[in-house]
Amino acid sequence: MSFAIETRGLTRRFGNVCAVDALDLQVERGRFYGFLGPNGAGKSTTIKMLTGLLAPTSGAITILGQDVSDTAKAREVKRHIGVVPENLALFDNLTAREYLTFIGRMYLLPPTIVRERSQELLTMMNLEGEEKKLTMEYSHGMKKKLALAAALIPNPELLFLDEPFEGVDAVASRVLRDILKRVVERGATVFLTSHVLEIVEKLCTEVGVIAKGRLVYQGSMAQVRESGTLEETFIKAVGGDEHESQKLSWLES
Repeated sequence: MSFAIETRGLTRRFGNVCAVDALDLQVERGRFYGFLGPNGAGKSTTIKMLTGLLAPTSGAITILGQDVSDTAKAREVKRHIGVVPENLALFDNLTAREYLTFIGRMYLLPPTIVRERSQELLTMMNLEGEEKKLTMEYSHGMKKKLALAAALIPNPELLFLDEPFEGVDAVASRVLRDILKRVVERGATVFLTSHVLEIVEKLCTEVGVIAKGRLVYQGSMAQVRESGTLEETFIKAVGGDEHESQKLSWLES
């Protein structure tokens, strides 16, 4: 079995706080994997470690079959992944085309390929008419689409998406969903975090749930549907049903 992502005992501490606690994760190649959890569960910290933005306190990470603790292997792996971080970190004083050109050159793509892919992505993301604007002038949804375009320009084997649908309107959300479906159909792997369970339920083939830094559930969407809805599975996994009896006194009178 070939894994796009595999972790063993992955742990990250911030002082006395354990953000990710001995995480054992396996994501097969070609899957659309939804990585879910409540706020502060450790999702973004996990993605930062998987993408090399944050060093783990302990544990091992294998990405696309390569042990990324080896600096040379980690550098090679990064040529084959795309990332949309939670904090988009775009360059405010560049236009969309300038930004995509910069990203393409960072991946060492030939200029002709960068131009061709940039044009296709701008058209697909409905940003072609906005390309003279600086990214600082973009709406939140436009920035999300540009960030996804930048992540797609290297034609990645593995795509990491941290809350890509947050603050995105229905039209932009539809565009993003359609593109992501095509990415998986051509054999790439997508690793997605999102609080929008409806979107996860529609897109993902596998889901994992993290709570307080630990993996508390993992299974296929088919298995989830056998036992109910994704929302029910999620709430049960994170212990959310413990709060159902809590009520506001002034609403009960």
